Amino acid sequence: MSGQSDVATSGEVKPPLRLLRSAAAIFLGFAAVVVLSLGTDQVLHMLDVYPPWGERMDDARLLLLALAYRTVYTVLGGYIAARLAPGAPMRHAVILGLIGLIPGIGGVIAAVTSDLGPLWFPVVLALAGLPCCWLGGVLHRATQAHRQVSHPNG
Repeated sequence: MSGQSDVATSGEVKPPLRLLRSAAAIFLGFAAVVVLSLGTDQVLHMLDVYPPWGERMDDARLLLLALAYRTVYTVLGGYIAARLAPGAPMRHAVILGLIGLIPGIGGVIAAVTSDLGPLWFPVVLALAGLPCCWLGGVLHRATQAHRQVSHPNG
């Protein structure tokens, strides 16, 4: 061990720790979206609001409900990624949105190959992820600006 700390004398995080913190920020934003989305889905299935898992869901009202809370959770995920980022918070939020395209495209492919509901739903989810994460980054930036105005020395 070199005995050096993970923080440079200027207070800036050194590259290996910075990379780890960046990955953790994005991972935690992603995990929040997945856990909250699937958790809410499960609760709504258990309450018989949604049909049982594996059955087709065509009710547009239920799909819009799912779209609404998933949108909120995705904005929150972008906020979390930005908030926990060691630097460049907007970049972290956007990277999360780009990473989210992968499962989003997977959802579209699954919808094409199965008959669980209308195709528009997974397409909208896939397309909304990036702007929602970006919005989360914008909200983080706004809260930071508000803190600077409210507490200029803190």
